[in-house]
Formats: sequence, C-alpha cells, structure tokens
Amino acid sequence: MVFKKMLRALGVGGPSVDTVLADSRVYPGGVLAGEVRMTGGEEACDIDYVALSLVTRVERGEEQGTAPVEFDRSVVSGRFSLAAKQERVVPFQVTVPWEAPITEVFGKHLHGMSLGLRTELAVAKAVDKGDLDAVHIQPLPSQAAVLAAFGRLGFQFKAADLEAGRIHGVHQQLPFYQEIEFYPPGHLARGITQVELTFVAEPGGMAVVLEADRRAGLFTAGGDSFGRFHVSHADAERTDWEARISEWLTQVAGKRQSHFGGHGGHGGHGGHGGHRGPGIGGMVGGLAAGVVGGMVLGEVVDEMGDGFFGED
Repeated sequence: MVFKKMLRALGVGGPSVDTVLADSRVYPGGVLAGEVRMTGGEEACDIDYVALSLVTRVERGEEQGTAPVEFDRSVVSGRFSLAAKQERVVPFQVTVPWEAPITEVFGKHLHGMSLGLRTELAVAKAVDKGDLDAVHIQPLPSQAAVLAAFGRLGFQFKAADLEAGRIHGVHQQLPFYQEIEFYPPGHLARGITQVELTFVAEPGGMAVVLEADRRAGLFTAGGDSFGRFHVSHADAERTDWEARISEWLTQVAGKRQSHFGGHGGHGGHGGHGGHRGPGIGGMVGGLAAGVVGGMVLGEVVDEMGDGFFGED
C-alpha cells in the first residue's frame, strides 16, 4: 500500500513535498523504503536538508499525560538547489529500531498505538515538520509466538500504551517501553487482576518481561510480581510459551516465589482504563485464525489525529 501526505507549503509559492512509502508495514529492525518527492515553487530556493523521523506518543505520568516523542531520525539529503517548478526525488531507506513498539497484531491495528514517519524540510533556515505517514510495526515471529500463547491461554486484550522510563535488568536503547495489557482467564482471575507484557528486542534476541497485578485476598497481599526472560529469536519460536507463562502465573496467583528467568521491575506503573474485550482468536501455525478481537477499535489515522504532535 502506498501512503501520500502533502506537507504544508513553505511560504507563498514555496515548494511542496510528497512522502511516499513503498510499504508502510515493517518489522522491528526492518527497513522502511520510499521516496521524498519535491516540486519547486514559484521561485528557485535552496533546500538545507531533508530528514525523516519516527514519532509516537508516550505516557509521562498522570500529571503530565502523553507527549510526542521522536525516537529515530535520519537525514536523507543534504543541501541542494531546487529550481522553480523543478521536480526532484530523494529515495530513502530508514532502518526501524529493534525496540520499536508493535502497532499491528496478526494483521489488526493494536488499539492505543500510533506511530508515524514525519518528513522535515528546511528552507532558508525555516523548518517545516509537515504531517505524518502512518507506519505499522508488525511483531517479529519470536514476538508473535508469545502473543499467540496468550491467546491460546484465554487472555483478553485490555489496552496498550508506551511508558517513559527504563526496565530494571534489561538493556534498553529507547527512553520508553511498550506495555500490552491483558485480562487473565477465569481460572486465574481470583488471584490476578491483569497481566502486562513488554518486549525489548535486539538483533540477537529479546527480553520478555511480564508484570502481574496480584489481587489482595483474606490471607494474601496484593501487589505486583515481575518475570523476566531473555531468549534468542530462534529459541523463542521453539519455546512452549503456554507452559512457561502458565507456570509462572500459577505461582504468582498462589503467591509463591517466581523463577521466570529472574526478577525486575519496570520502575513504576500506573493503572490503565479499558473495557473487557473479546479474547484473541485461535492460533494456527503462530498466526491468528480469524479476527483478533478487542484490538481493532478505530483506524490508525483517527488515533493520530490533527493534534498528534501538539504544537511545533
């Protein structure tokens, strides 16, 4: 699919820009390819540079709310002259960070996630950051294996967001991490209110971080339990995640000590609202068979909206 977004004209009769993506869907660590197509305005001008940035919204706490964060930036062209009415094409290839948040699960948009490629054009020291082209980050096969296990175990998708901060005990490049939240299946609901899943990927593998919110009972204390597991991408595809996740959660629900690859906190979590949605559909060969319920609650463009970046 090809996406086109017209940037604002830089002044009366100034140049216009189309950013065209060959394919808006990409995996973490993959490459976004396309072209920045420019048309000169009424008069010749000098373009100082053309840059592309990946931008998303990150939760910074209850008081600060969400804010736009640029987490990757590439200058795809240096200074050049653009004659009046001249057409010029700048091809580009932008590598997506391995820790990029997932926005699409089994072909369906993950509600709560918005991510875009922003085109920045500088003319005569004036910078126009333009609009966004929607980018859809699909889970790696290793990540999909974990998500599929959650579906087969009967978890129900609740919400997803990005939290500013770092995860204890995990090597992390980006200043934020993604939380994918689930309601537990019925047999665990008495001991656990929700489970949050975080991936931190790198070329050689990934960290799978789980946080379970324990429900307080007559003889048990509430609180959070953390599980952390480091695995190569190849091993993740072969791992019996249903067994690993089920064993860990059974221990957490029973308030027994967990040994799921070690412990570590995210550094503080806030509660997140949401409504109980239908569970993830049955999985065939690691992919969803049918609709991934609860994850498609609006088009990505609606979520990004006109105020996605706030004021420039």
